[in-house]
Formats: sequence, structure tokens, C-alpha cells
Amino acid sequence: MAACLNPPRLSSTEDDSVILFSTSNSPQDSISPSSSSFHHSPPPSLHQFRTAYKLSVRNLSYTLQPYKTTSFSFCHQSKTPEPLNILNSISFVTRSSEIVVVAGPSGTGKSTLLRIMAGRVKDEEFDPRSISINDLPMTSPAQLRKICGFVAQEDNLLPMLTVRETLLFSAKFRLKEMTPKDRELRVESLLQELGLLHVAHSFVGDEENRGISGGERKRVSIGVDMIHNPPILLLDEPTSGLDSTSALQVIELLSSIVKAKQRIVVLSIHQPSYRILQYVSKFLILSHGSVVHNGSLEQLEETISKLGFQIPTQLNALEFSMEIIRRLEDSGSMYETSIIEEKEPFPHLMWPEEENCGIQIAQSQCTKESFSSLCYAYLIEILFLCSRFWKIIYRTKQLFLARTLQALVGGFGLGSVYVKIGRDEGGVAERLGLFAFSLSFLLSSTVEALPIYLQERSVLMKEASRGAYRISSYMIANTFVFLPFLFVVSTLFAVPVYWLVGLNPSLSAFTFFTFVVWLIVLMASSLVLFLSAVSPDFISGNSLICTVLGAFFLFSGYFIPKESIPKYWLFMYYVSLYRYPLDALLTNEYWNVRNECFSHQIEGSQCLITGFDVLKSRGLERDNRWMNVGIMLGFFVLYRVLCWIILARKASKTTI
Repeated sequence: MAACLNPPRLSSTEDDSVILFSTSNSPQDSISPSSSSFHHSPPPSLHQFRTAYKLSVRNLSYTLQPYKTTSFSFCHQSKTPEPLNILNSISFVTRSSEIVVVAGPSGTGKSTLLRIMAGRVKDEEFDPRSISINDLPMTSPAQLRKICGFVAQEDNLLPMLTVRETLLFSAKFRLKEMTPKDRELRVESLLQELGLLHVAHSFVGDEENRGISGGERKRVSIGVDMIHNPPILLLDEPTSGLDSTSALQVIELLSSIVKAKQRIVVLSIHQPSYRILQYVSKFLILSHGSVVHNGSLEQLEETISKLGFQIPTQLNALEFSMEIIRRLEDSGSMYETSIIEEKEPFPHLMWPEEENCGIQIAQSQCTKESFSSLCYAYLIEILFLCSRFWKIIYRTKQLFLARTLQALVGGFGLGSVYVKIGRDEGGVAERLGLFAFSLSFLLSSTVEALPIYLQERSVLMKEASRGAYRISSYMIANTFVFLPFLFVVSTLFAVPVYWLVGLNPSLSAFTFFTFVVWLIVLMASSLVLFLSAVSPDFISGNSLICTVLGAFFLFSGYFIPKESIPKYWLFMYYVSLYRYPLDALLTNEYWNVRNECFSHQIEGSQCLITGFDVLKSRGLERDNRWMNVGIMLGFFVLYRVLCWIILARKASKTTI
């Protein structure tokens, strides 16, 4: 255990993305005052070999296989959908300090090309011969995911974090080997480079919560994927939805990164302004999934002139090429400049021979990490995620205040309705109704957390797919943070209900009642978390939760006795989340007074109903309270394990 609490010493093979692709040892970097805080710190013996990068794409093709569907038609025989060719033999080469723009009409495969280069495809859809870096083939998408930074069109950010916190948490997840001080320096350096110092303490925001501007949000997204200093940065339409000034600022930022850090930037773009074009090194124009131009802006202008066209003064060459895209496609000159640069041999200065095993596999298989290293990283992930969870819960006033007020209003409201229930036959029925309604109230009160879970899911998929942290770490941190929060909510509900109604006055009975209420809320939270992982959106998720809870309540044994439930529905009685807490609450209320009489004959002293009779009517002839507690804990764990399995599977297939 002590090994888990002590940071392990870092080896040269701890992270392949560090080993293979560290910051280049350029003159600019060596004299920059912030460079030491802006990149990984590999062993000096390796650092001297890293001088430049070359990204080569050879004959990259991609075919979209249609889903197999069964079509019913009486008029004609249904046709099997044909595979759709998205990309056809794409080839180009780019080197350090270059910005490559992928352009073309909508539907030409620009986003698909970037996603393949970023490793956001399934293993079976990836061609290991199509992409190489420094003439070393990338054999799997996982390698590309470690090497390349990828900024998607959507800004998947947490709105309740500030700009600085967003980058700092990204640094904590992606740069675990750094000291806290070094991470702070990295974030401050990046904020300055991104031009975000003036909004560092502003919330990111979203449609509902006012935050930073769209251009600033895009720069934050770029910063999140730049925090680990990848040698190749891929951006899918980073200027879409931005005004001309914000779009120019984004391109200027990328240009400064390329020059200062000798990185490769590949981005797709729609209708760039003339001022943007001056920052671009090469243009890769696609049409119907094929390359129609690969070269500089001057070469594009020359090609247009050879075709007999004159570029209008109000348009730039790239905009005009979109209007004559078919003529460019038919001109037969699409590969004039595409493979010229490939003929130059690239010097293998990046990796010495003794580190060649790190090249072969970019998934830390050269040397196995020690148990202490894995344990420490796991604990650090959980602590960082707990910290972020707590900030989000505390700042999400709708959730924090709603749950608190809901517990107080529900507790005092129910207590005032059932105040001082009598210990007679009518009181027995009222207590059963109180417990049943309390269960329904508590289990349905967690639905408001669904939008938050859905909002976090896109961020979770992005971060987990990039290897920022494990899904299991996320689930454990979520549990640790919500345990005390939901305990407070449960206590706020249990205290007024219990003493206003006048339930079993024993202190041990009150403690057990509060504990059961806590378990009920925990089960409901796990169920909502699981269903949020299954549901595509809020409407379907809300409908699914209501349907599941309704079915559980129906088969809890409160409305229909177990003996009356049809055999084919009997399994619902055993999996109902209502049954076990209801039995536990009834046992807690009547077991200590099972010999007490709750109803007498009108004449005479004969007892009609005792506490044991009440329990026997529910089939509770033994004190099974702790067995029910164990089952409730089992449901709590089960739904979280199912959620973990689903999220892990989705993260492995995500293309965000």
C-alpha cells in the first residue's frame, strides 16, 4: 500500500507518446524561456535526436460499409445497399513547421480523412500501410491517438469550469509525470500562447450558462489537445461558426505554434478569407474523395491559369477553385505535386537504434509498468476526478439546490401529512402508504441528474478515448463524490419524516431508517447513471427512467401480491428496486414490536392484528433487514458496473 502512495520514478519507456514524440530540439525552443515548462522532459540522451517530423499518407482509401437491414416489400425485390467510397487513394506528405489545409465541397471526405489520421476509426477499418511518421508505419489507430492531437468540430467542454481549470485538469490527466508546479507553469504558458489570460478565470459556459465567446472557446478546445504537446495537431473545421476576426485569430495562433514548436498542423476549412491563406503552407483539395490539388497557393493559381480561367478580383484562388472543382477533377493534373517530396529520404534522427522497441508499439509494451507506478497513477486519476466532480456539483446550483430543497420540502411535507400516525389498524395502512410513497419519491428524485450525466458523457468519451484517464477511475470518483452528498440529502429527508410521523422511537430504528433512505437514493443514482449511458438524449433517457421505475413499482408487491403476479412476470418482483427497501422499512418498524397489538375487537380484549401479523402479510416472518441491505448494495454496485462496461465499450469505439 505504501508503494501506491509514493510517486514512482519515471522510466524512459513510461509513456510512448513521450518517448516517441517529444518537443523538437530546435533553436527556438532551446532559448525560449517557457519551453522547459511546455513539453515533456525525456532523457537527455533521447532528446538530442528529435529534430523534425514528416507525416506521409500513401494511397489512403476508406469505404463505408452499409448496415445490414431487412427490407419488407411486396412490390419489388429489395436491393442490398452498396458500399460507399468516401476516400480514394489519398496521398500527400507534410513536414514540421507546415500548415496543411484540407478543402473541398461538403461531403468530399475532409472530416473522414482527419479522423483516420487521428486514429478515430475502428481497428478493422484502418490500413496500417497508409500512414507513416518519419517513414515508420503506424500499425494501429491507438498509435495515432497517442501521437496526434485532434480537435473536433464540437467544443466538448465542461461549462462550469473556468478556462484555467479546464486546461489545468487536462494537464493533470495528460501529464501525470510532471510535478504540480511544472503543470502550473505549463498551463500559464499555454494561456499566454492562446491569448486567454484575460479570461483565465471566466467560466467556459454553454447555451444556458453565459461564458466566453465562441472564438475563445475554440482556442480552449485547441489548448486541451495541445497540453501534452503533440507533434501533429489535426483540427476539423476550427473556424466554423466564428466571425472573420475570431477565425483569423485561430489561424494566427496555429501559425505561431507551427513556427515556435516545429509542429505539423492539418486542418479542414470552409471559405477562408484572403488573410488566412497567407498562413497556409499547402492546400489539399478534395473532390468526390479524390485529390484534385496538392500544393501551394501559387501552384493552385498556376493550375487555374493553365485551365484558361481568370480568378475574379473579389475571390481568392481557393474560393474560385470550389466553383471550377469539376474542371480541376477532370484536368488530370491532380497528382503533379503530390509525391515529389517523397523521393527525398528522411533522415532517421528521431529515434536511435537502442530505442527502436518504443517505435514498434506505442502502447507501453516495451517494458511493463511496475505495480507501484500503475497504482499511483490510478489513485492520482481518482483524486483529480473527485476534485473536478465536486467543483461541478457545487457550481451546478440547479442540482445542488434542487436536491437539497427537494429533500427538505419532501420530508416536511410528508411529515405534515402523516403527522403522528396512530398505532391502530388505520395506522398500519397509513405507514405502509407512507413507506411506498417515500420510495417512489426518493427513487424518482434523481431524474434531474440525467442532463448533467448526458452533458458529461461527451466530455468523458473524448477524454477517455485520448487516454486521459480510465473509465473505472471516473466511476470510482463519481461514487466517492456522490456518497457524502447523497447522504446529506437522505438525512435532510429522513429526520423530519421520521419524527413528525412518529415512527418507531428507537434510536437504532431511526439510524437504520436513515441508512435505508441513503441506500435508496444511491440505488436510484446508480440506475440513472446506467440509463444515461444507454440513452442517446434527454427525452429518451427520461422516458426510459419513468418506464423502468413504473415497472419496478408495479411489481414491488405493494399493488399486486407475489402470489397474484403471472409467472412470466415473476422475475420483475425479484429485480424490483422497490421491494427490498420496502421490506426493510416494514421490518425495521414492526420487528421490535411484533408482539404488540394494533387492533382489538370492539367488545372484549382479543387482539386482531399484531406487529407480527403485519409482517407476515408481506411474507416477512424473519428479520431479513440486513439481507435486504446487502441486496440493495448489490443493486448499487451492479448498475455502476454495467454503466462502466457500456461506457468503456463506447469509449473504445468513439470517434470524438
